Amino acid sequence: MSGISKACCSIPPVISKGYQPKGAYQTINGIKTYVTGPETATKAILVVYDIFGFFDQTVQGADILATSAEQKYRVFMPDFFEGSPADISWYPPTTDEHKKLLGEFFSTKAAPPANLPKIPKIVEEANKLAPAGKYDWAMLGLCWGGKITALTVAGDNQIFKAAAQVHPAMVDPNDAKTIKVPFAVLASKDEPAADVEAFQKGLTVPHHVETFSDQIHGWMGARSNLEDDRVKAEYERGYKTVLQFFGQHA
Repeated sequence: MSGISKACCSIPPVISKGYQPKGAYQTINGIKTYVTGPETATKAILVVYDIFGFFDQTVQGADILATSAEQKYRVFMPDFFEGSPADISWYPPTTDEHKKLLGEFFSTKAAPPANLPKIPKIVEEANKLAPAGKYDWAMLGLCWGGKITALTVAGDNQIFKAAAQVHPAMVDPNDAKTIKVPFAVLASKDEPAADVEAFQKGLTVPHHVETFSDQIHGWMGARSNLEDDRVKAEYERGYKTVLQFFGQHA
């Protein structure tokens, strides 16, 4: 099943370097959060960043999501790592030290049990900014955030109407079986193809699964080299694809 319609978006020119954010940082449930999009929006997207935190490429992506489609969104991107994300020089891990640091980060700060409980409270607080007191929510996760997103919309999720993960980390086909809302997966060439295929087969909801076969893990987030024309084009197409999916399902 595919959940993509062709008509969608008018994405502004992607800025390759020196991006100036359109939103602002607010404190939501005690967490520094990048908030962007019109205050009049009735729908919202929770963006869960990758392990490298607030990067220009990720912030620009949040701004694209907010205003590029006919449907406008208020977009919230919380700082789950509270100012201490992973260092981008650790990835890909080329030394034993980098492997050790990444392993420790994933098992402590990035561990799902340390982060999943924050999400309902962030949403509850963010809803106070909604014109009618509550948004209709979608969720997007990048890399590590993709895993968090899959786990969040599994089972008895009562918050999110649709979700997507891009270049997801730790792809587990078993996660797909419990997802209950329309779900999109945009994979890179670096995720195990067999796992992505098995994940797709496990989905029982409307879905869109696509591999951007010449893009690296992280091309829509912190590791994106937007000075490369091909990467820039696929970065734009990735965000457009997410917006198309949310436009149809969220």
